Amino acid sequence: MEIYQQLPPQAVQIALVLFLSFLIGLEREEHRTAGGAYSFGGVRTFPLIGLIGYSIALVSGTQVLPLTIGFMVVAGFLLLSYWHKVSTSEAAGVTTEMSGLATFLVGALVCNGHLWIATTLGVASLLLLDLKAALEKLAARIAPTEILTFAKFLLLSAVILPILPNQEFSQFHINPFKTWLVVVAISAVSYASYVLQKLTKGQGGVVLAALLGGAYSSTVTTVVMARRAKLEEHSHLFAGGILIACGVMYVRLVILLALFNRQLMALVYIPFLAIAVLAVGGGWLWTRRADKSAQAVQRESEPKNPLDLVTALVFAGLFLVMLVATQLAVTYMGRTGVNTLAAIMGVSDVDPFIMGLTQAAGTLTPLKEAAVAVAIAAASNSAVKGIYAFSLADRKTGLQSLIMLVAMAALGLVPLFWLI
Repeated sequence: MEIYQQLPPQAVQIALVLFLSFLIGLEREEHRTAGGAYSFGGVRTFPLIGLIGYSIALVSGTQVLPLTIGFMVVAGFLLLSYWHKVSTSEAAGVTTEMSGLATFLVGALVCNGHLWIATTLGVASLLLLDLKAALEKLAARIAPTEILTFAKFLLLSAVILPILPNQEFSQFHINPFKTWLVVVAISAVSYASYVLQKLTKGQGGVVLAALLGGAYSSTVTTVVMARRAKLEEHSHLFAGGILIACGVMYVRLVILLALFNRQLMALVYIPFLAIAVLAVGGGWLWTRRADKSAQAVQRESEPKNPLDLVTALVFAGLFLVMLVATQLAVTYMGRTGVNTLAAIMGVSDVDPFIMGLTQAAGTLTPLKEAAVAVAIAAASNSAVKGIYAFSLADRKTGLQSLIMLVAMAALGLVPLFWLI
């Protein structure tokens, strides 16, 4: 420790530059040895580039022009290397030359005291260089449409959300930022489930598809599995899968409530999680029962991309409509109006209604009344999905699903006994 304190600050900086640039040079040296063809630089060249960047930044002080000229000079040498590589090889990459520029910047950043940024840049460069094969395999697996899907998610979350005003408007207390934040949260949960479904496709069968599909959309999963059950004689498997998906819906609701109104979540999370455990566990046991058909289950259907700007705008519109309708029901019809609206909304997507309650609960709507409405909406939705399954699946699967989902809906109403 005493030796360290006696050293000048520049000694530590130079040692860091040498260490980071040596690691990058070592990786490039191994690449050059393995490749056999011409490749720029190695364990000596990259440390020299890092030291050049450090030295130029040191003598430049606060002036940007000398550092810029030094960067351009190094870039010129790297350009000559790339030109030589292109003229002598048909398959010439520019990765090594770009890593040389990154090494120069590492030295300059260390000189200016940005040690963490320089270390991060050096380590990130090293990882990108060393993980070439893994990254190329990943790129080959990702379809162009998936890149567009992720771009849509970034558009919803990182572009649109920050520019919206975080303040309330009108007598209905409409907050554009919170409204779009709800859209982003719903999209994030659905998108995460969608990605997992794509990554695990064909690996986990119906049970895994039910678990992930329930987080994506239990209604969509119920409809898809009911239609598949009509074509295949696996009634226990698909009825159990539908029950699992509908049980996961309660976990999804707890997560969304926790994000937007923890007081409301605290009133319902115990019974909701209990219902989820019973439904998922019971559904899994039901899928284990033997079916008459000896045929293998067909390939699961392709999950639909949940991210679309039009869909997000429609959801935001529904959310605002439900927020206004809930407040009007509270004002003019009281508890009965909110509960009736909750039961009606169970026929369609309950997310806009329940997310609207998270904004009104504790202010315009008492917390217990909002919790009752959430329970009614979830139970109504479970019963309606039982009807969907009964209508779309074969008779045996549909009847099993209807009985189990109606029973789950009845369990979902149990919290009303201590909330009312």
